[in-house]
Amino acid sequence: MASPPLGEVGRGWRGLGLGEGPSLLIPPFPLHRIILIGYMGAGKTTIGKALARKTGLEFFDLDWYVENRYRMKIPQIFAEKGEAGFRELERNMLHEVTEFEDVVISCGGGTPCFFDNIDYMNSLAQTVYLKADPEVLRTHLLMAKSQRPLIQGKTPDELRDYIKETLAIREPFYQKAKHTIQIEVLERKELINQYVNQICQEIW
Repeated sequence: MASPPLGEVGRGWRGLGLGEGPSLLIPPFPLHRIILIGYMGAGKTTIGKALARKTGLEFFDLDWYVENRYRMKIPQIFAEKGEAGFRELERNMLHEVTEFEDVVISCGGGTPCFFDNIDYMNSLAQTVYLKADPEVLRTHLLMAKSQRPLIQGKTPDELRDYIKETLAIREPFYQKAKHTIQIEVLERKELINQYVNQICQEIW
């Protein structure tokens, strides 16, 4: 199935320049699907876009995809339908976007933790858990320009406690990913490129 025009196309494909040394060549598989999972603020969208540029695959952020399909922002969906209603929509859109070929998909922090989503993703794609410590996640979330519905209005201390509590619940789902990359604060472009290279080496 051809991808719709909602994604972002990377630069060329097959040859991956990994800095010093020879390029890593991707085997000519009939299709690629890479799904990034992890807690909100782990850097899934940032690293996903960079990974798409490196590989030439098309990038999709699942939250953005939901917003485009339903013409509603995620906070509005939460307000109107509640979290349960949002998770139903999210599952439907996950099934839709994972039908696309040659894509990098960034999922919301809760996506793998509901229904059979993580098993479904593992059956169709290379799944990568971007693992970050609570303080790294808090730093990223405090740096973000937009508020997430689940943490809106929380003080920095409340945010730290919330992250620790919910991360402990979600960690078993995240750990089902086929690959895990440890993430630090994404304050330099070089660090983002390093994580992209690690993902490429893990998968190929």
